[in-house]
Amino acid sequence: MTRYKLILEYDGTDLIGWQQNRQGPSVQSLLQDAIKSFCGQDTDVVAAGRTDAGVHAVAMVAHVDLDGAPAADTVMRAMNFYLADKPVAVLECRVVSDDFHARFSCRGRHYKYVVLNRRAPAVLNKDRVWWVPRALDLDAMARAAARLVGAHDFTSFRATGCQAKSPMKTLDVARVTRRGDEIIFEFSAQSFLHHMVRNMVGTLVEIGLGKPYDIDDIFAARARSAAGPTAPASGLYFIGADYATDDA
Repeated sequence: MTRYKLILEYDGTDLIGWQQNRQGPSVQSLLQDAIKSFCGQDTDVVAAGRTDAGVHAVAMVAHVDLDGAPAADTVMRAMNFYLADKPVAVLECRVVSDDFHARFSCRGRHYKYVVLNRRAPAVLNKDRVWWVPRALDLDAMARAAARLVGAHDFTSFRATGCQAKSPMKTLDVARVTRRGDEIIFEFSAQSFLHHMVRNMVGTLVEIGLGKPYDIDDIFAARARSAAGPTAPASGLYFIGADYATDDA
């Protein structure tokens, strides 16, 4: 059995998310079907993060175990052949040690969220941004984002159905910048709660619109109702993951 590390790009618009189930096509199911078509093996492709329906990835990290030790380049070319008409592509593939685990070996996860902040609606990137036509106060959002950084109880920013054992997380980066008509939110942490990024973005946008949210008060409330709305999935991207060693 040989373990392969995969770097994946995908458009989540028409997918039900990462996790395979019976409700529709998922990133995981498309990858596993491609592998089945390539070498006839039933596999379990494991990702660094389980993205929701509509969420995209620039560089999702995953791993898969295969019998027969095919060359990594062969695996990548074969998977992309069978994924040719799907919204998923394998950008990189290489052999790693058996103790590498895309999820449990991960030391850091990075997300970005894109808001299109202009009066005209999104056309070319309709399903890849959150269109907010009203003017946003960038400085107010940046100041509020800075207060999210550090170790906190993120109960107010987790989905009500989140199954994580603890709401305590340490946010290493929370950055807000403008690039033309787009406002980019960037977040980094070892791990995130369910809907945590989208709930933070929804709250920051409300602050940018002039709503009187106070981050410290939201933390203290420890209640989802204390924070802003959940931002749409369309603007969220998984952009990378960190591991301890270069061979991972």
